[in-house]
Amino acid sequence: MSLSKSSKTYSGALLYEFTFRTLIIIWIMAISAESAQGQETEEKQSQPEQVETVWTESAVTTVLFNQSSFNKKWQAGGVSNVSGNINLNYNLNYNKNGVNWDTKVTAEYGAAKIQTKDNLQKTNDRLEVISVIGKKIKSSKWFYSGMFNFKTQFDSGFEASERTEIINGVSVKISSDVRNSKFFSPAYFLAGPGLLWKRNDNLKVNIAPSTAKLIVVSSQFTNPDDPRNRLDNNDKYFGVLAGETTRSELGMAINSYAKIELLPNVELENILGLYSNYLDKPKNIDIDYTANLTMRVNNLLTTNITLQAIYDDNAIQGFQIRQALGVGVTFKF
Repeated sequence: MSLSKSSKTYSGALLYEFTFRTLIIIWIMAISAESAQGQETEEKQSQPEQVETVWTESAVTTVLFNQSSFNKKWQAGGVSNVSGNINLNYNLNYNKNGVNWDTKVTAEYGAAKIQTKDNLQKTNDRLEVISVIGKKIKSSKWFYSGMFNFKTQFDSGFEASERTEIINGVSVKISSDVRNSKFFSPAYFLAGPGLLWKRNDNLKVNIAPSTAKLIVVSSQFTNPDDPRNRLDNNDKYFGVLAGETTRSELGMAINSYAKIELLPNVELENILGLYSNYLDKPKNIDIDYTANLTMRVNNLLTTNITLQAIYDDNAIQGFQIRQALGVGVTFKF
């Protein structure tokens, strides 16, 4: 797909405006959190200092279910279906002598069985690991840091495809699902040094101005001679050239995390990742933003609402939007 110069300029302006506003929101949340916790900090200073914890870990697993059914006499329309989704959030933290190391693992998978479809339909699929290690700069909230990020998916993804064939002299349209991605295709690796600002475990921003990025894909999707290839009009697949299996980039990465308690038992988790490739179209900033709203009924039952927005012009010229809502059971370890 080709865009005119004016369209690219307009698109770049929108991205900069979106990015700028998002960062402002994060810093406003940081300042608000600082003020709100000021009194609490003063109270803690008057108490005896506690022994520093070296390793801490937590794991939260949420299982969500949805089901709909209709009998043959139901006139309003609808297809019987049952779906499920499982989420795992694991956090491992190290803190000693000014050295802080935070690792977060996010794993999500969902599937639905629709009455009119023979196979299970994937509804959610994500695997991500982000790890940031930092050394505190004197007594400030700033750290010298090193960041590592890995993202891929568990299962194959499919898209609807239609082709025309001549059968017994008659033109027939045939619809089918074509695989366009799978485990480790694509897979993203990011690593680089930078600076970390950390108010606490629930509010932090890491800035890495010299970050290497590696995109790994399967050769079946980039081989021009393979009928399964998913090359676009520019002979690329997620930015990887035809006949290649990797793409290397160098740029700036900004990762931020903010978790806020809106009301008792109502929490909003914000995760934002930005990346600008110095080597190719630096104004086209990759954006990955996720908002998770959790409303706890009790220690087991929760309602979860997730919104994810991704912009990566190596994948598609536009925003990818994912939204999910479900009621399920949460287990904490």
